[in-house]
Amino acid sequence: MTSSIVRRTVRLSALYDLVVTAGFALPFTAPTLFAGLGVIHSALALPGVVPDPGDVFAVMFANLMGSLVVVWSAFRLVRPTWAAGVADTAGRLLFSLGMGAALLHGASLLVLGMLVFELLWAVVQGGVMLSARRAALA
Repeated sequence: MTSSIVRRTVRLSALYDLVVTAGFALPFTAPTLFAGLGVIHSALALPGVVPDPGDVFAVMFANLMGSLVVVWSAFRLVRPTWAAGVADTAGRLLFSLGMGAALLHGASLLVLGMLVFELLWAVVQGGVMLSARRAALA
């Protein structure tokens, strides 16, 4: 496993995170995203609930999460190291745990779509990091 594959994988996962979460980072964009999720949720007639765009606490926590993910993504784009990939994989597993808990407590099935991608990136990135580690030890 080459270091260029590690760097490319870490950068791609960072770019994915940046695209998916940037809109949650700001207090004037997160409610718009919540409203959009509500429209999709209703159009698909999914069970569960979506965040209320007027819930200041939901917006605040979305902003906190979005801000941290944007900064973490930018860091990984600039410094795509093996250690960053390992830390990000662990973070993805924690995010997945939170998404799973939300689903069990009545969140919209839209979360399931996000969970699938989160787990997919955890498996892909984790596999690359593990392979790189094994190659370095061989």
